[in-house]
Amino acid sequence: MIKVTLICLAKLKEKYLKDAVDEYQKRLSRYCNLDIIELEPVRLPEKPSHSEIEQALLKEADMILKKIPQNSEIYTLCIEGKELSSEQFAKNIDNLQNEGKGLTFVIGSSYGIADKIKALSNFKLSFSKMTFPHQLFRVMLLEQIYRAFKINEGSQYHK
Repeated sequence: MIKVTLICLAKLKEKYLKDAVDEYQKRLSRYCNLDIIELEPVRLPEKPSHSEIEQALLKEADMILKKIPQNSEIYTLCIEGKELSSEQFAKNIDNLQNEGKGLTFVIGSSYGIADKIKALSNFKLSFSKMTFPHQLFRVMLLEQIYRAFKINEGSQYHK
């Protein structure tokens, strides 16, 4: 069973989002060992300078690096990443599972992800050129991971 790790820079606050995450964790337990790691983003002043943002991203990068499991492909979620169809995404997961590798997704803070994490990334993934709330995006990512497993088993869920 593939190990899937989500590293998220923020904790969920809203109950309805926590409930949705709990539901997808339950559904995904049939297909993967899912680990969701919540890290506290670096606090910044209300109007941070470019330098303050860069320093915060580097501190967050150090926290992220400590949490990436061994033998895991790293997918960073970033707007400049490549967009995939659900079927293409499912194929990527299937290939990793067949290779015996894990999969780690990194969802950065509201200021993004440090370039050094993106450089380590095996794949930069974008869901859209639009910006989504980080908390909602976690649910969207879990749904797509679940959809990928359903596609791979030949289920009608994704139709």
